[in-house]
Amino acid sequence: MNAILNYMKRNYKILGIVALLAIFLASFKTVSSELGLNNSINSILGIDKVDADPDKDKLLLELITFVIEKGHYDPAKIDDAFSKGVYKSYLESIDPSKRFFVQSDIDEFSKYEDKIDDMILNKDLSFFDLTYNRLKQRIKESEGFYKDILSKPFDFSKNEEFNTDYEKMPYPKNDDELRARWEKQLKLSVLSTVTDKQKLQDTPADKKDSTKDAAKVSDKKADDGKKKTFAELEKEARESTLKSLDDYFGVIDDLKREEWFSVYLNSIAERFDPHTFYFAPDDKEKFDTSMRGSLEGIGARLQKKGDYVEISELIPGGPAWRGKELEQGDLIMKVAQGKGDPVDIAGLRLDDTVKKIKGPKGTEVRLTVKKVDGSLKVISIVREVVEIEETYAKSSIVKKDGKIYGVINLPKFYIDFENKDNRDAAKDVAIEVKRLKEQHVDGIIMDLRDNGGGSLKTVVDMTGLFVQQGPVVQVKSAGKQKEVLSDTDSSVLYDGPLVVLINNFSASASEIFAAAIQDYNRGIIMGSKQSYGKGTVQNLIDLNQFVRNNALGDLGALKTTTQKFYRINGGSTQREGVSSDIVMPDRYSYIEMGERDSDNAMPWDKIDPAQYKPIKNNFSDAIAASKKRMAGNEQFKLMDENAKWVFAKKDENTYSLNIDKFKAKVVESEVEAKKFKALNDYKNSLVFEGLPYEKALLAKDPALAEKKERWFESLSKDIYVEEAINVLGDMQNKTAKGNAVTVKKDKMVKTR
Repeated sequence: MNAILNYMKRNYKILGIVALLAIFLASFKTVSSELGLNNSINSILGIDKVDADPDKDKLLLELITFVIEKGHYDPAKIDDAFSKGVYKSYLESIDPSKRFFVQSDIDEFSKYEDKIDDMILNKDLSFFDLTYNRLKQRIKESEGFYKDILSKPFDFSKNEEFNTDYEKMPYPKNDDELRARWEKQLKLSVLSTVTDKQKLQDTPADKKDSTKDAAKVSDKKADDGKKKTFAELEKEARESTLKSLDDYFGVIDDLKREEWFSVYLNSIAERFDPHTFYFAPDDKEKFDTSMRGSLEGIGARLQKKGDYVEISELIPGGPAWRGKELEQGDLIMKVAQGKGDPVDIAGLRLDDTVKKIKGPKGTEVRLTVKKVDGSLKVISIVREVVEIEETYAKSSIVKKDGKIYGVINLPKFYIDFENKDNRDAAKDVAIEVKRLKEQHVDGIIMDLRDNGGGSLKTVVDMTGLFVQQGPVVQVKSAGKQKEVLSDTDSSVLYDGPLVVLINNFSASASEIFAAAIQDYNRGIIMGSKQSYGKGTVQNLIDLNQFVRNNALGDLGALKTTTQKFYRINGGSTQREGVSSDIVMPDRYSYIEMGERDSDNAMPWDKIDPAQYKPIKNNFSDAIAASKKRMAGNEQFKLMDENAKWVFAKKDENTYSLNIDKFKAKVVESEVEAKKFKALNDYKNSLVFEGLPYEKALLAKDPALAEKKERWFESLSKDIYVEEAINVLGDMQNKTAKGNAVTVKKDKMVKTR
């Protein structure tokens, strides 16, 4: 989602003030004998003389704020408002469920709320020291709470409730209130586990999904065939919750001060914008690994959100993506290994949650997730190794009303700058377009749904396949003139009817492509109301480059926003994204998604437009026909109804701790959700198939044939693709003729 656009590599040179600063520092010969810092940066940062045993935390604080202020595209002013933002973000990060601090702690902390800005400038760590030491104290006290609470059975006959909207929840007034909160939180956790166990063992054998190995879980029936009693299930649930918390506190006890300090540093860094982030040395190594594309496990990328972990991206072709149950935006609450009991992951670090979810190929993991509509669902997934080929461009053809149409799916804008022989999304898409033209297609769908972006060079090249030479995107660095990145090839590979499919999770490079197609009036953009809204470029800055002869160890790295990109019409895609010409209802239609949902996202703005000439296409009739068609389509009506239901349910955070009422609410939600089952069961009458060249390949490779068939099957259930095909039919013969374009010969492929 937050893919870093490789604009620097496109130019094969270092750009931006941060990189220039590094060169500037390296050019000086006089260095501090103790630390190796350049005397100039000593003066700039206010370091008079570094002690023989320097404080690494202070140095990191200085380096990070200095580099951000000098290198960020639009650095926020470090003032009282900034201080209050850091204060709120930091406390939410270290105690997201408000189950450690009490109100007296907050009263003591609050005197620093508008002083953190001054403390940053003065290299004062007293606020961090105070909160860090108090947190360690409160964590130790809480260990006694949960062990005592879980030692006795819960009484689920009481009429109690618990609200999980921790952000709006006040801090406990005292230790008694804190213990009461722990008790209710643990009671809800055990209650949900017990009801899951009951449901599993009450499910008839003929309705169990054997493909997910559901029959193997231990909490269905005892080995002798008898159902376990409620007391037995409740005891098992308490024991598994106890083990989960023991593991959790074991992890917390092992955390070093420097790891907590990284949380504090990121509370500062992320106030500049959501994509500015400090990577401690270990985190940087993991980030580098993730950028290389390690895709083992369930095929999902995760990010921390409050006390839990959010699904930020599903890897195309992976088991989670194929299962269609796990979705972006889902919150993972519990993790179970095969037939093991579910483990509550509340408060666990992201790394530790990932370790629980990952596992050997062929093993099962069961995730208890909170859906966007607020409902809880247990999803079983068999782990696999996700084939990297699944992220590459692929195409299919489909016939309708005597016409042939092509679908190109592009999961990301990939490229390898280091190896010219490696895959490049623009080249691969050109090959797929060529193959579709050989089939004499009457229109092409470019499917960029869930495409989180990638290389800026690639999107410029790919846009050039569909338009004449001209500007594609404008890039601006702080304090510099804009640079217009253009397609320089005057030929066009395909000039026929074109539809671009996007959704809420189409981000970054995807938005550049969609915006360029829209600004040139080259095709129709269809999908969600608007795309994700990420219109910024990040670069990873190694902090070690600023320090010579470093005796302090690895200082880590900083990912910071250095540039913004703009449409050729001058508008930014930041926050607003790209608005669809034809808005198609989806389950997130009424929910704020993407960059605009973040309180510290950079604002939308505009610059002067580039010089470009829109194509004289008139799509008004095709757009009007689609809107009329969807208005009368029962499936789209149901989708819109589902979206309204999701919006109404999203803020339902209060759960009854009475087992009868809890079960009744679960049943009520299931009944309400049943009417929307038709959305998953939908199947169109279209037959999608591979291109002729693939037939010989698929005959020799059954595994590849199976993957293709799965994709064709998913297309046959996709109402959005179906409507896009209808729109292509409406567009045919109405694409502007007489535009001075030179169609690229089939044998040619763009290789700029």
